[in-house]
Amino acid sequence: MTPHQRRTLHAALIQFRPEKRRVERNLDRIRQVVSEEASRGTNLAIFPETALSGYFVEGGVVEVARTAREVAAALGEPPPGAPDLILGSYETGEEGTHNAAIYLTPDDDRWGVVHRHRKVFLPTYGVFQEARFVVPGTVVRAFDTRFGRVGLMICEEMMHSIVPTVLALDRAEFLVCLAATPSRDYEPAGGLPGNLQRWDVTGRSIAKEHGFPLLVCHLVGSEGGKLFAGGSVAYGSDGRVTGRAELFREDRLEVTLEPGERRRARTASPLLADLRTAFPHLLTAARDAMEGEEDRHGRPAGHQSASGGETTGGGGELRPAETVEAERPEASVDIDPSDSSVLALDLPLVERALVRFLEEEIRERRGFESVVMGVSGGVDSAVALYLAVKALGPENVHALLLPYATSSPESREHGELVLDAVGVEGRLISITDGVDAYIQGYEKGISDRRRGNLAARFRAMVLWDQSAALEALPLGTGNKSERLLGYYTWHADDAPPVNPLGDLFKTQVWALARHLGVPAQVREKAPSADLVEGVDDEDELGVGYEVADLILHWLLEGRELEELIQAGFPRADVERVHQLLEGTHWKRRLPTVAMISSSAIGEFYLRPVDY
Repeated sequence: MTPHQRRTLHAALIQFRPEKRRVERNLDRIRQVVSEEASRGTNLAIFPETALSGYFVEGGVVEVARTAREVAAALGEPPPGAPDLILGSYETGEEGTHNAAIYLTPDDDRWGVVHRHRKVFLPTYGVFQEARFVVPGTVVRAFDTRFGRVGLMICEEMMHSIVPTVLALDRAEFLVCLAATPSRDYEPAGGLPGNLQRWDVTGRSIAKEHGFPLLVCHLVGSEGGKLFAGGSVAYGSDGRVTGRAELFREDRLEVTLEPGERRRARTASPLLADLRTAFPHLLTAARDAMEGEEDRHGRPAGHQSASGGETTGGGGELRPAETVEAERPEASVDIDPSDSSVLALDLPLVERALVRFLEEEIRERRGFESVVMGVSGGVDSAVALYLAVKALGPENVHALLLPYATSSPESREHGELVLDAVGVEGRLISITDGVDAYIQGYEKGISDRRRGNLAARFRAMVLWDQSAALEALPLGTGNKSERLLGYYTWHADDAPPVNPLGDLFKTQVWALARHLGVPAQVREKAPSADLVEGVDDEDELGVGYEVADLILHWLLEGRELEELIQAGFPRADVERVHQLLEGTHWKRRLPTVAMISSSAIGEFYLRPVDY
């Protein structure tokens, strides 16, 4: 088909939530969607990255991988008027398993494989571990279809400008990117998670620079606490957003691509023509730069200069090694101890994300209809309660008041206050007799700290027993500050398997409480574990959350202790927070197991938590 014969393309971005690792079930759903798209007259149906299995499958990748031909055969006979398909899948290849995008077209009574693209850039940092489990691709090229010439990208490849550039030079008429990017960084008033805002900047730039439409189809759903937000998006050849799918839900985005759009955009902005002229010279410059990099880093370690000192390795000033002194970090102008705005959140968006997280984790992933949770009268359990009610309904939230003899009467009053506010009927179970029976029988001289830990673990025991009786999943309420500072009882507060608040600092929980309408009496009182009479959190931690949260934020950003102190944080507070953070890593891990085999669980035998 010549360019002047091109016709309008009706595409659909299918924002898909796969069932984790259940490839056959996902193929069944895809077949159903394809039939529906055929009846709508869709020309091209696009599914996201790893739509056949889910993204975080870790060591299970071999089990869910299929060859492109196996996928085509499993889809069966195309329905009448079937669209072309783009599917994200782990693919079995000659050299191992790949993260792939497969382009299929209906061919009489079967699906034909037109093209497969294997992901070149495999993120292996932070939460991502792709290079441990899949093999990178090595080829980036556009290809012809019955609807024009297409270029495919997968997730991180869109962030490397060289990939869309190569596809543009290869005469792609439009680009499609399949993505699975966990949502994070909910800055205030953004309307989108921060990572999707960054994608928008990149997507608009790619489309505008090269003068072609760009369609990005995002995975949606929760996988082991990583929440894929969706928000699939279409960018016009002028860089504008022409359509966006819903956040946090399966959705369908219709996109119409007109045949003359690409030509008009490139006439208005002929950057691609300039690139074609300059690219041979840029290739030479890139080759020279790479060879220079190898030369710099290929020298033996400790290469001596003529003066006897060590070179800087980068062509900078030469200094004798013995004169180099340890440099103290200078005070950072961007760190202000009084500025809490660095912890501010887009609270309506956070609420939507956490409610959707609970809906999916409780019911859709784990198969429970209800949760059971402790309500202490504090702000954390109150916020978790409000979120659970929004996600599951008040009739599906079983709330337990679990006081000990030393608990404040105010705690019970505040617990009942929040229960009344959301319409949940609580149950009072005193743990005093159970805890005191052990103390009187075996440990009469127990310290206040040990008694507090004992009470916390007894509460967890009651929670789990009630979980069995009610067939309800235990819901956790611990916040990020407590987790980072180690300020909780191991195998007690951290025992519930699902926790909506664990990545929110305490001050962020307070802000969310105000947004949700938690009663002021609950959210404004001094925080306390309420295990030792008259002792609150600041007494035990030695620093208030308003200061601790900011110090934790900057430490997690990689800032040095001296940098924070020079910026104005009190030295005692910085050192105390750092001591608690560094001294409690063990509490944030599963029990340490001696590894004696090459199939050790969690070391070699790796499967995600939501299998």
